[in-house]
Amino acid sequence: MAFNWSVFWQYLWPPTAFANPLIRAGLLLTLLIAVVSMVVGVLLGLLGALARLSKRRVARAIVTVYVTWFRSTPLIVQLALIYFGLSALHIYSFPSQTIGFFTLSGAIQAGILTFGLNEGAYMTEIIRSGINSVDRGQMEAARAIGMTHRQAMRWIVLPQAVRVILPPLGNDFNGMLKSTSLVITIGAVEFFGAYQEINGVLYDPFELFLACSFYYLALTIAWSLIQARLERRFGSPEQLVATPKTGLLRGLVRRPSVTRG
Repeated sequence: MAFNWSVFWQYLWPPTAFANPLIRAGLLLTLLIAVVSMVVGVLLGLLGALARLSKRRVARAIVTVYVTWFRSTPLIVQLALIYFGLSALHIYSFPSQTIGFFTLSGAIQAGILTFGLNEGAYMTEIIRSGINSVDRGQMEAARAIGMTHRQAMRWIVLPQAVRVILPPLGNDFNGMLKSTSLVITIGAVEFFGAYQEINGVLYDPFELFLACSFYYLALTIAWSLIQARLERRFGSPEQLVATPKTGLLRGLVRRPSVTRG
């Protein structure tokens, strides 16, 4: 078969591709899944990292089992287990939910939950490593001036750990953008699923999936540029500090360098 250039350009060029409501909705859904799942993963990772570093054996044991299971099993298996398994056990049947302009099907909800839990396992180790990279003397100095452990962690340790956490966090989000396509295995129609449905009508798989791949390429390149900017802003080798009045991220500032005379 000859390459069908008309189909390729039609579904590659944004004005004509996004004129299709299926593709337009699929792209928005892909971004929604990736962003919400990443937020869930970071929050779970922060809690998991603090639990792994705590003195409570039960908390450490629970998080260790959680991290080991989600890091050691395929993501596609986790999707199937959560979506079909929770319904079969009558724990949660994933009914459709409407949030703002989005109607989240059960498959999309299961995808967000699964990706969030999976990312949380990886972020637990990333954040734990970032915290461990900060010199212990920082915590001891904070405690010496009267800060509680929580205050010292929030205002002294975590801001300095950001520069270690940001690069792997950004790489994980890049992977998340591509992993969202796996929700098609449980019946969700996101960006890749939209091209899959169009291919079921036109049957030009090479042209359509090649066009689809360029959009994933554009998304990952765009995020790489954003990530590089974030790393320059918050990942300076200079020490980063925060103050209780300004907040953890908004208060990150570069400590002025001292010129030796």
